[in-house]
Amino acid sequence: MSRKNWKTMVVAMTAIFLFAALTYTTGTGGSFHYIENPLRDALSSKVVMQREPDTRIKIIKIDSKSLDTIGQFPWDRSVYARLIEKLEQGKAKAIGLDVMIPEPSKDPKQDEALAAVMAKYNNVVLPVNFNFPAKQKADHLLEYDRIEVPTAAIRAPRSQLAHVNVFPDNDDKVRRLIIGLPEKSGELVEAFSVKLANFALDEKERVRWDSGEGKWYRGSQVIPANARNQIITQYYTSPRQEKDLRTGYDSFSFSDVLNDKVDARSFENDIVLIGPYTTGMQDEFMTPMSSSIKMFGVEIHANMVQSILENKFWHEASKPVGIGVIALIVLLGTFLFHRFRGKAAFFLFLGLFIGYMFVFVIVNEVMHLYIPIFYPLFAIMLLYVWSIVSHYLEERRERNRVTGIFGRFVPKAVVDQMLTSGREVKLGGERMDISLIFVDIRGFTTLSEKLEPEQVIQFLNEYLDVCTKAVFKYNGTLDKFIGDGVMAMFGAPVRYDNHAEMAVRAALEMKKQTAMLEERLMAKLGFTVRFGIGINCGPAIVGNIGSEDLRLDYTAIGDTVNLAARLESNAKPGQILISDHVYERVKHLFDIESMGEIKVKGKELPITIYQVLADKSAAAE
Repeated sequence: MSRKNWKTMVVAMTAIFLFAALTYTTGTGGSFHYIENPLRDALSSKVVMQREPDTRIKIIKIDSKSLDTIGQFPWDRSVYARLIEKLEQGKAKAIGLDVMIPEPSKDPKQDEALAAVMAKYNNVVLPVNFNFPAKQKADHLLEYDRIEVPTAAIRAPRSQLAHVNVFPDNDDKVRRLIIGLPEKSGELVEAFSVKLANFALDEKERVRWDSGEGKWYRGSQVIPANARNQIITQYYTSPRQEKDLRTGYDSFSFSDVLNDKVDARSFENDIVLIGPYTTGMQDEFMTPMSSSIKMFGVEIHANMVQSILENKFWHEASKPVGIGVIALIVLLGTFLFHRFRGKAAFFLFLGLFIGYMFVFVIVNEVMHLYIPIFYPLFAIMLLYVWSIVSHYLEERRERNRVTGIFGRFVPKAVVDQMLTSGREVKLGGERMDISLIFVDIRGFTTLSEKLEPEQVIQFLNEYLDVCTKAVFKYNGTLDKFIGDGVMAMFGAPVRYDNHAEMAVRAALEMKKQTAMLEERLMAKLGFTVRFGIGINCGPAIVGNIGSEDLRLDYTAIGDTVNLAARLESNAKPGQILISDHVYERVKHLFDIESMGEIKVKGKELPITIYQVLADKSAAAE
């Protein structure tokens, strides 16, 4: 496996470990539960108009109208007795009074009236409230300080008591029903909604606790409760304030039912919940159905009743399944973003992101299963960002590598100019007006015979270094080293109008800089070597020439190149020969001497050549 692939695999494994740890080591929803839970709410909730509240569930509201009619709270217990009696005569299936009555009344007759009703009807449920400390010690326990139960004066049998506690998630929203709470004696107190729903269910379908198996059942189906006996509940209504009656369960004012303005027979075979329905009574909670409007406790219990009646229980994916989902997303995202880049990677990112949300909704609706949502989406985003950064750094490294390599043939200024301009060196060639310079060491063969190979290489490197620096100084391109010679071009790949001048100045620079080397060689061996230089300018084919798959050389070909080489071969030691094409372009800048005509290979007619002596501006100084 290549280093690049190893790096990608390490990133993938690290991401899997990180997201799995964040999801399953920090409680419900993971470290980012405040994002996970709202995402789940948004994707799993049905559209309000698609929800269908069960018509068998009705709410009698202790609302502002009732408080104005009956009087300020708390009310005479006989008021509840009278209402319950009316509902029983209307043949209600079950009645739940969500009002705490912990203390005996000052008038025993009031308690006696309610006690008589409780004794007469066994389908009436009264609330029990567990007082929890502000913070729980463990995620798998629900510890309580004390239990508030109805006053003994009412003589409510245990079978008609149920807890009304709701326990919000970390973001203070109620998403789970506590199906049963254990007393310190070990006995379980069923939820208010469970007790009411069981009255409407056949005996074989009722919710029950199997102490032997330690599981909750609805009929023969296991209810997916967590260690705290909580199950995820679904909401079928939105929070409904008194002035907003668009959605929700059928509800009626307490005073209207009590005063026969509502026929009690309209509650036949219904589950009736009676409870506070005004903000002043402080019985309201945040739910997934709204980020700003709270839902009254009696509404929450009604929704929980419907969840039980419909036998729809959502559950969390197990840790192995959740980790498997995260691993699959991370590996798929890593592979795709590693392989594709640019627009393809962007569309893959959108596809993965939207596709996973779609899968979440399908799994939630069809399988009633919550798979992780935030961390897989977060992983997709991070992997996409990582791929962008990784590809950018990779391209920068490759660019720097190519720049470094190309910079050994072309001056840094030329490289920078090419990168800034954005011009690309074309594959193949293009016709360009350039100047060519060929340099060769005269007497190198004799030198090689008198020096050790290591000394020859050292000397050659020094001479070639002088040539290279001179070429680069005047923005030339080093084409290649030819044994003990050099080929360079000016005016390509970056075009310069004065490329002929730059070539001549580079040749003069070489001649100047080699003087010290020549003196040192003369002192050591009694003889020296000198350059022979030929320069020509004109049209040539410049570009990448060679094998596209194996090797390409950036070079120049054509008659202009050949003539420059012929001039170099005719140059004597220390001589700079130029063609008449170069002469016409630089004669006003340099001291130049005509050398007459010579016959060169490849030319039918003789050509006129010139020798460059010095720079006119330098001579004037």
